[in-house]
Amino acid sequence: MDIKQKVIAVTGAGRGFGRAIALRLAEQGAILALIDVNRTDLEVTEAELRSRDGQCALFVCNVASEAEVETTFAAIKEQLGGLHGLINCAGILRDGMLIKVKEGELVEKMSLAQWQAVIDVNLTGTFLCGREGAALMAKGGQGGVIVNISSIARAGNIGQSNYAASKAGVASLVVTWARELARHGIRVMGIDPGVFATDMTAAMKPEAMTRMQQAIPVGSLGEAHQLAETVHFILANDYLSGRMIALDGGLRL
Repeated sequence: MDIKQKVIAVTGAGRGFGRAIALRLAEQGAILALIDVNRTDLEVTEAELRSRDGQCALFVCNVASEAEVETTFAAIKEQLGGLHGLINCAGILRDGMLIKVKEGELVEKMSLAQWQAVIDVNLTGTFLCGREGAALMAKGGQGGVIVNISSIARAGNIGQSNYAASKAGVASLVVTWARELARHGIRVMGIDPGVFATDMTAAMKPEAMTRMQQAIPVGSLGEAHQLAETVHFILANDYLSGRMIALDGGLRL
């Protein structure tokens, strides 16, 4: 798909991966529907995008709320005329061990609130945005592309029961939706990022960072622009659908 003057929605566009993806797609001429729960963050992304002559509209939305998602995608149609692509990038972490036992006594366990918050945003949010986005694309009659951002943690990772489960679900939706939506000319792909340079990794102790880099075969953490380039590649290649791309520098959990 040539994304020039195509309307692409990006969830979690206020910072991190979402912002990097939005900037990359704007540089290629896309019209961005920027979605995030935090207006201040969205405005920072908007300022960066417009400084590069990008086109965009802002939509403040909690992707875990069905009513807000429905209202947001209706507004996208009204303001921008339709939808040609959706990048499901919104996600949160609430890490914790399933249980902690000390000297035979249970001292801590992952709360239902920890579990549910991550499932609500990462998985239910992807479902709701995917559903509404697919409906707009199907009704528009021009097809489209959905890209779900999962994680290599979907294979399971210590201290991330909630996150791993949510990202496994996000990946399974890629295959399911690709098969269901092909009749409407809609392709669906997913990306499994590995360990990327973020505010969290920047705060790691130097020795911990060295160990982390040594564990990655290419010898470095991923950069947000590399994820954004992969999203653009997926949008541009019309023969990609129903698959996950592991963007992890060779790392496997």
